Amino acid sequence: MPSTNLLLEEPIRMASILKPSKSSFLPALTKIVGTLGPRSESVEVISSLLKAGISVARFDFSWGDADTHRKTLENLKAAAKTTNKLCAVMLETVGPELQIVNKTGKEISLEENNVVTLTPDLGTDASSELLPINFNGLAKAVKKGDMIFIGKYLFNGSETTSVWLQVSYLKGDDVICVINNSATLGGTLFTLHASQVRIDMPTLSEKDKEVIRTWGVQNKIDFLSLSYTRHAEDVRQARDLLLSLGDLSQTQIYAKIDNVEGLTHFDEILQEADGIILSRGNLGIDLPPHKVFLFQKAAIHKCNMAGKPAVVTSVVDSMTNNLRPTRAEATDVANAVLDGSDAILLGAETHRGLYPVVAVRTVDRICFEAEKVFNQEQYFKKALKYAGETMSHLESISCSTVSAAIKAKASVIICFTSSEKAARLLAKYRPPMPILSVVIPRLKTKQLKWSISGLFEARQSLIVRGLFPMLADPGHPADSTSATNETILKAAIEHGKALGIIKSHDQVVICQKLGDSCVVKIIELEE
Repeated sequence: MPSTNLLLEEPIRMASILKPSKSSFLPALTKIVGTLGPRSESVEVISSLLKAGISVARFDFSWGDADTHRKTLENLKAAAKTTNKLCAVMLETVGPELQIVNKTGKEISLEENNVVTLTPDLGTDASSELLPINFNGLAKAVKKGDMIFIGKYLFNGSETTSVWLQVSYLKGDDVICVINNSATLGGTLFTLHASQVRIDMPTLSEKDKEVIRTWGVQNKIDFLSLSYTRHAEDVRQARDLLLSLGDLSQTQIYAKIDNVEGLTHFDEILQEADGIILSRGNLGIDLPPHKVFLFQKAAIHKCNMAGKPAVVTSVVDSMTNNLRPTRAEATDVANAVLDGSDAILLGAETHRGLYPVVAVRTVDRICFEAEKVFNQEQYFKKALKYAGETMSHLESISCSTVSAAIKAKASVIICFTSSEKAARLLAKYRPPMPILSVVIPRLKTKQLKWSISGLFEARQSLIVRGLFPMLADPGHPADSTSATNETILKAAIEHGKALGIIKSHDQVVICQKLGDSCVVKIIELEE
């Protein structure tokens, strides 16, 4: 007979699961990064994606040219203006990615137990016996028995569109492999990944640097996704490049962890990077499948405690061609939220998928449901313990603000900030309610040039769980007079109402700096 205590402690009542979810205009606190591509390049589709929930647009330079991405970005700007939605821009580098080049574009059929040769001779045509690769050092990097995976776009492990090879022997610069499963490869480029093999190529290629210097600078990118980050030095070199370009000095670097080498140096990488992207497609090749979830949980925990955003990829791959995710995928999204992820990254689902908008809506709703059962109390205690007894003044104010908001059952926290640091510290403690960060612009001078900061900071908070930014009027700094403060607060509350996160009679917690002091107050809204 079941214990009465066990039933009372059950966190979710079975009856509540059977009730239909209430329709809500509230967005999920977990953010969605959407990759723009052939199926999501028009103003109409991008507008629908913004309304559905994406807050960061990813431009993956492993496909398409700069001009194609430029046109898509122009459409993103038009869509953002039409929908009145703020959206950040992420440029993703190609990095040391190995590719099979199929110049003819004809389908290649590979049969189980047959032999295929990988060759650096790009002058040859791809066939079922010979696959040209864009790297002449593969024969030096691999040995007999090593596993090599070839797939198109994201690795999905499909036994019909992806293939596992095992190195049989080496012949000069060629690698001769046995095919482990029958598959058909379609298209002009396929990605090749040698499991747990170090590829001696720079993390930032010359092509990557040129894209950053041109496309990145022209468009003042908010985030740089650094593919195949393997060491902290990779991040430092990318940072030096961004700083040297001036206009990208504020661009944040998200280290994309694709392999065991990056996993091994994770702690040092996290210290240098602004955030982490867990590339589970590649990690699922480098790690045994039963180890991937362990790395996800450990990495997200480390990111959470450091107050740096964690982004998870490869969640609803089946929605590339289907209207609904599998049950396992839906559970996977929820578990990523319960683990503490800041954002979910959609790749093929929005890039070339048949139902990009449906994919975003589906992920948003799963995140929303998962957040309702996120154990915030346990998380808060863990974050407090990790922070230790001696906190900075700002962190102390942040955790006190979150605690007050929970006790008051506030519907929202409004935070006045100029650098987003205060708002990010609030988000670190994962309050169950949204944080409306009112970014106060600052006037900056450089020789004879005047500029106003704030827009970068606002957009960069769009990847942080629970943060919803708005820009205050640059003509009125928030700490000048109480009258000005009240004006900005009123505007923030109206903005919150428009977003659907504030309504009449709600309790609202406000955190703002007045002179040298930080003030936290609770107000109840009138009609």
